[in-house]
Amino acid sequence: MLKIPDTVEVYISLQPTDMRRSFDSLAGNVMEVIGRDPLSGHLFVFIDKRGGKIKILFWDRAGYCQYYKRLESGRVSLPVRGDKSVAITHEQLRLILDGIDLWG
Repeated sequence: MLKIPDTVEVYISLQPTDMRRSFDSLAGNVMEVIGRDPLSGHLFVFIDKRGGKIKILFWDRAGYCQYYKRLESGRVSLPVRGDKSVAITHEQLRLILDGIDLWG
């Protein structure tokens, strides 16, 4: 499990993401879809179309890092909203990583 400092914000893309995307491609998504700076140190969460794969991109002062999880059971859906992204709490991120569908 990730240990996340309280000062770190978490943003989730509300558009399904192709999990083959590279570090730089995801960083581009952070700027275009989420509208944030990928070098900010915050966590940026992406979920695939089926809801079984999750990637988190973050910058750790030395380079980009990815956390990639494939759920063996459970699926996560994305909320249906007009926005392209939304800020979520650390607890909501933990639930998502445990395969709990917050919006389904």
